[in-house]
Amino acid sequence: MVIEQYDQTDSQSIETYGKGMIGKTFHDLYNAALNQGILREASAEYSTKHASKNYKGGMGNIVEECYFGYAANSDSAADFADAGVELKVTPYQQNKNGYKAKERLVLTMINYMDIVKERDFNHSHVWKKAKLMLLVWYLHIKGQNDINSTIDYVQLFTPPAEDLEIIRADYAKILSKIRAGKAHELSESDTLYLGACTKASSSKVRRDQPFSDEPAKPRAFSLKGCYMTYVLNNYIMPHKATYELIMRAGEPVTNFEQYVVSKIDAFKGSTVEELCKRFEIKNKSKSIPSMLAFRILGLKGNHAAEFEKAGIVMKAIRIGSNGKIKENISFPAFKYQDLAEETWKNSTFGNYLQETRFFFVIYKADAEGNFHLAGCQFWNMPTQDIEGDVREVWQETHDIVKNGRIQIVIDSNGRATNNFPKQSQHPISHVRPHALTKQDRYPLPVGTKLNIVAEGFIGWDDPNTYPKHCFWLNNSYIYNQLNQKFKS
Repeated sequence: MVIEQYDQTDSQSIETYGKGMIGKTFHDLYNAALNQGILREASAEYSTKHASKNYKGGMGNIVEECYFGYAANSDSAADFADAGVELKVTPYQQNKNGYKAKERLVLTMINYMDIVKERDFNHSHVWKKAKLMLLVWYLHIKGQNDINSTIDYVQLFTPPAEDLEIIRADYAKILSKIRAGKAHELSESDTLYLGACTKASSSKVRRDQPFSDEPAKPRAFSLKGCYMTYVLNNYIMPHKATYELIMRAGEPVTNFEQYVVSKIDAFKGSTVEELCKRFEIKNKSKSIPSMLAFRILGLKGNHAAEFEKAGIVMKAIRIGSNGKIKENISFPAFKYQDLAEETWKNSTFGNYLQETRFFFVIYKADAEGNFHLAGCQFWNMPTQDIEGDVREVWQETHDIVKNGRIQIVIDSNGRATNNFPKQSQHPISHVRPHALTKQDRYPLPVGTKLNIVAEGFIGWDDPNTYPKHCFWLNNSYIYNQLNQKFKS
């Protein structure tokens, strides 16, 4: 039974009808469908099944079947084929900085055998899915089943022209890798807005690819989580401030990354002092190297719209006169209780590295210790490194925290050391403190406490909490990832 309250051939009619969901929970939609006789599967198990965390697409199916009145399917055609509209139900969440998309938006599976036959992006299967989407946003609240979440926004969305150029380039990059017989080397961080995310019932599942005998992980085209966060805050939510664009309207840009590199290279060789004078920056804070890069790119602030959408993170790299990088790269402190509940598959650190593309701005010191802008490069961590040493460090840290095995040795001078993975033990990453003071702490998992070995009379005031720590990337590893021209 298809609801007759909207015109299936008219996208505006579909959107107008869809807005009737705003303010309702998914359970409300289910109950209304039962009362109206819309639901095909009117059984006690229906809501339980769709509310299960293990039932993928449960909220989307409820919208399809209980509100729009058509059976959920995995057809290649758009959900509202006569109007060319694809329905996408997606969660967002609130954090201390505002609102963000909870996850990437999966568009369609990548068929390695078929995609190489596609004429171009305009005739691609993924564009048919992304060309016009009805986005249904609901607020995910931790600890609450999503079936009880409220639908807050319903809106038609087409990627705007400035985003579409980058999405086209992302599609071309993914397709190029498949045509080169490297589908098994695809990484979500290869691209900016459109990603190729892994999607399978098991990490062991593999698919054939056309130009190599090496089987590849099943992947799907998706709009990245950072891009969807930008869409939410700038195109969906009202009264949200927008970020500055690096690419100006009307500028002919065929390759975004090359364009950015060329703008930075125009100031190559300048000292930090010269750049501060050029851009009238007087502050001598640690963030000066990054601030200068944003000014060179033509921005007044420290947020670029393209970087926000793509999840590109800028990191200033300083190479001393001895040829070594001065600092390790740190990441946000992890909460011990949250880390203990993670698995590697849903780990915050692992997924961050899988999805993030870094923009390194490199400064090199001369014999007098003055730092000069040497250039820049885009970089993402190779999958084998993430699945190798990074995973090993994460797993070791996770197990120590979860099983209550954090051991603190305090010597007679009050100096404390722990048994987290050390930089000397691992080539890529390690764990170190990320606290302002000894009192800057997070609670340990319930039922666990510190194992303290103290010499003399020096002890620990609270064995149920511990100063904040985070994962770090080794400076020696980052140096090895830099282009050769920065090492000479």
